[in-house]
Amino acid sequence: MPYFYRAPGPQAHPVPKDARTTHSSGQSFEQLRQECLQRGTLFEDADFPASNSSLFYSERPQVPFVWKRPGEIVKNPEFIIGGATRTDICQGELGDCWLLAAIASLTLNQKALARVVPQDQSFGPGYAGIFHFRFWQHSEWLDVVIDDRLPTFRDRLVFLHSADHNEFWSALLEKAYAKLNGSYEALKGGSTIEAMEDFTGGVAETFQTKEAPENFYEILEKALKRGSLLGCFIDTRNAAESEARTPFGLIKGHAYTVTGTDQVNLQGQKIELIRVRNPWGQVEWNGSWSDRMAFKDFKAHFDKVEICNLTPDVLEEDTVHKWEVTVHQGSWVRGSTAGGCRNFLDTFWTNPQIKLSLTEKDEGQEQCSFLVALMQKDRRKLKRFGANMLTIGYAIYQCPDKDEHLNKDFFRYHASQARSKTFINLREVSDRFKLPPGDYILIPSTFEPHQEADFCLRIFSEKKAITRDMDGNVDIDLPEPPKPTPSDQETEEEQRFRALFKQVAGEDMEVTAEELEYVLNAVLQKKKDIKFKKLSLISCKNIISLMDTSGNGKLEFDEFKVFWDKLKQWINLFLRFDADKSGTMSTYELRTALKAAGFQLSSHLLQLIVLRYADEELQLDFDDFLNCLVRLENASRVFQALSTKNKEFIHLNINEFINLAMNI
Repeated sequence: MPYFYRAPGPQAHPVPKDARTTHSSGQSFEQLRQECLQRGTLFEDADFPASNSSLFYSERPQVPFVWKRPGEIVKNPEFIIGGATRTDICQGELGDCWLLAAIASLTLNQKALARVVPQDQSFGPGYAGIFHFRFWQHSEWLDVVIDDRLPTFRDRLVFLHSADHNEFWSALLEKAYAKLNGSYEALKGGSTIEAMEDFTGGVAETFQTKEAPENFYEILEKALKRGSLLGCFIDTRNAAESEARTPFGLIKGHAYTVTGTDQVNLQGQKIELIRVRNPWGQVEWNGSWSDRMAFKDFKAHFDKVEICNLTPDVLEEDTVHKWEVTVHQGSWVRGSTAGGCRNFLDTFWTNPQIKLSLTEKDEGQEQCSFLVALMQKDRRKLKRFGANMLTIGYAIYQCPDKDEHLNKDFFRYHASQARSKTFINLREVSDRFKLPPGDYILIPSTFEPHQEADFCLRIFSEKKAITRDMDGNVDIDLPEPPKPTPSDQETEEEQRFRALFKQVAGEDMEVTAEELEYVLNAVLQKKKDIKFKKLSLISCKNIISLMDTSGNGKLEFDEFKVFWDKLKQWINLFLRFDADKSGTMSTYELRTALKAAGFQLSSHLLQLIVLRYADEELQLDFDDFLNCLVRLENASRVFQALSTKNKEFIHLNINEFINLAMNI
C-alpha cells in the first residue's frame, strides 16, 4: 500500500499563555468552570445564548431546533475518541464546507491542533457544561468560551458532527467559531485559508494550478511535511455551477482538504499521487487511482490551491529560519483615510502610509526578501449589518528623502516599485517581494475610495526591517502672534482699521463675544466665493479665548487686529484648497490645508475632525473650517503653555492632548 505522509503523533506543546480572555464577565475559562462547580450548576453562556439569534440573523430555522447538551443526546458523550482525526468532521446543514476543510487539515498538525483545541476539558471529572477554544485574530490569540448546548433536530446534531455520534469536539469547535463571528449563519460561504489562518496565525499563499511552478508537487509535499495547512477547490463561472457535480465525482465551488502525497512506480514509471478529502464524506473522485488521485489529474481538475504557512519561509529552503515580523493596525475612514487605489489620484495619497526600511541584504544576495500580508478585519462578523468583503490590495513606492506623509504630487509623478498581484475581495492579500536595500512607503488601500474598514498589515522580512507609521506624527508649527505696531507708527490702512474697530467696540474699546458674532457674520456672509452658514456665539467665545492675552474675556484693539490678519490668512487658505471653487473644501484636502496652517496631524485626529465638522458629502463650509482651526490653535497653545510652566504636570504628548481637547 502506498505510503502517505502523516504528521507525527501527539507531542507536548504549550498552549498560548497569552490568549486574551473574551467573555463579557472578564473571567477566564477556568474561573467560570470553578464557579459552576462550586454552585453545582452547568454553564450557560449569556454572550452566545441558546436561541435563534445565535443561529441566524436573516432567516428563521426551517425546522424547530432544540438546543441540547451532549449528555441529553447520547448516554456517554466524549470530547475526543481515539485522537482528533479528519474522519471526525462531517458536514451538516450549514454551508461551511470551507471551515470543515480547514478543520480537517488542522487535524494533520498535532501541535496546531493542541493550540486551538485545549486538552484541559472533557465530559469526565470537572465537567461543568463549559468548553473553550483558541483562535488567532489580527495578530493576537483569543480564548473563546462556550456552553455545550448544541442545536439539534430529532436528537441529531444539525450542523457539524463526528462520524462517531458519541464524539463532540468538532461540533463544539464549530460553535466557538460561530460565536467568534457572531452567529452560525455568518459561517455560510468562505475561503478555507481564512479559517486556516485563524487556527494558526499563519500566512496564506494561493496558487493557480494551471499557472503553478514546475516544482509545484515538491512545494505541496514540503508544505505538508512542515505542518502547513492545504486546501483546494474548483472555480465556478456562475451561481448555477455552485456545488454542481462533475462527471469525475468532484463538486464545483466546494472546499477540499489536501491530506497527503506519495509516489509509486508503475511499469517502471514514477507516478505522483495526491490525496484530497471532501468534508461531506461522500461524493468522491471516480477517476484513475480511485481514493487517491494522480497529480496530473489534480492539476487538470482543480483550479486553486491555498497554503497556510505556519512560517512564511517554509517553502523556500530546507532549513527553517525565523522571520522578523512587524504588525500595523489601521483603518480606512471615509473622508480622511479611505482614498482607494492609485486609479483615484485625488484621494489615493490620503490612505495610511507605512515607511519600510530594508537595511540588510539576504545572505549571498543583492536584495532583501520580505512578505506583505494585508487583512481586512471583522467583515464576517459584520455580515449581519450588510457588510461584505471589500476589494483590497497595496502598493510599494521608493521613499523620497523626507519623513512625512507623501502628498498627491508625489504619486502623480512616481510609479510604484512593487504591488500586490491583484486587488481582490478576500479577507487577506499576501505576496512575496525582493527589493534592494533602502526606504520604501507601503500603502494599503481598498480598490474604491470612501469604503470603510479596519485592517491588519503584517510585514515579514528575512533580515531585520524597520517600519514606521507615517500617519502617527503630530507636528504643530504655529508662528508667534506679531507684536502690535505703536499707534504713532501706524500706516494709513492701519489707522482706518482702528477707526473701524472703534465703531464696533464702542466706548470701552473692547469687543465682546456678542459684538464679534455680529461683525463676523455680517462680513463673511457678504463673501460670494465661500460657502458660509453662521458662526455661533460659542464659536466667537472660542475665538476670544484664543486671542485674549489679558484674560478679560474681550478683545482689545491689538488682539482684534492679530485675529483679523489671521482670519484673512485662513480665508485665503480655504480658497486655495477649494479645488472645484464650490465654496466648500473636501475633507481629503483638509490634511494639506491644515498642514499649510501649521498643523501636521495624525490620521486619528483627522478622523475626529471629519466626524465633527464635515457634512454627509464630506465637505466643510468656511465656518466649519474656521471653528476647526480655532479649536486646534487653542488646544496647541494651551499645551505649549502648560508644558512650559510645569513639565511634570503634563503626562500627555501633544497628540493625546489635542485628541482630548477635540473630544471636549
